[in-house]
Amino acid sequence: MKLTTKSEYTLLALLYMARQEKDQYVKIEDICASCNIPKKYLELLFLALRQNRYIKTRRGAKGGYMLARPAEQITLAEILRLMDGALAPTESVSTYFYSNTPISREEKVVAIFKEIRDFIANRLESLTLAELI
Repeated sequence: MKLTTKSEYTLLALLYMARQEKDQYVKIEDICASCNIPKKYLELLFLALRQNRYIKTRRGAKGGYMLARPAEQITLAEILRLMDGALAPTESVSTYFYSNTPISREEKVVAIFKEIRDFIANRLESLTLAELI
């Protein structure tokens, strides 16, 4: 598993929104300024988050973005999978994104990578945005 800027910026933006008052929409400019994220890039990330119902939007003077679910119900694992795909170190041990890879022939190596996958997945599945703020 390797985090890309997609995941890193998405996590920063979601944590920023989670720190705001409940039911308060946040302007994208405020998120960009606070987290040092390019606006056009964040708009693309927010499109994926909105389509997958992690955030909601409202237009107008009091509009902006907010979490669609409480921060206690959003895990890091689901956000990282949405943005970067598998949490596993290789796709041949991935639960959700499995595909055969050259390393698949080495059972002992695969077993170790499965242990790594399980540790990472279990930790990230149990870690919510709320726990990080």
